[in-house]
Amino acid sequence: MTARTLITVPKGAKRGDIVEIRALVQHPMETGYRRSSEGAMLARDLIRTFSCRFVSAASASTDAAGELVFAATLHAAIAANPYLSFNLRADASGSLVFEWLGDNGFAHRETVALLVA
Repeated sequence: MTARTLITVPKGAKRGDIVEIRALVQHPMETGYRRSSEGAMLARDLIRTFSCRFVSAASASTDAAGELVFAATLHAAIAANPYLSFNLRADASGSLVFEWLGDNGFAHRETVALLVA
């Protein structure tokens, strides 16, 4: 399943600024407890984890995994199309790598640049 995302990262930031990062992924988040209109149980389909890593432009070749800056474990009570927002101190330019993992082999990754002056 290919997911659509909406990620908001400031176009630029000053060194030391606290910036807000927002991420939304389109996903049905089916709990496995509901029935279809025909009465059949709908299979569980949840996003289980979300993580955001920062890979600085200076260390991109040596540290491909990056530094974990935010992570969340999601459960059945989370709404469809989960939206997450968190703050990050902008110390250097680099890339933010967003990753969602879930049931039924769901995995989606997006990379967005963060420019720091």
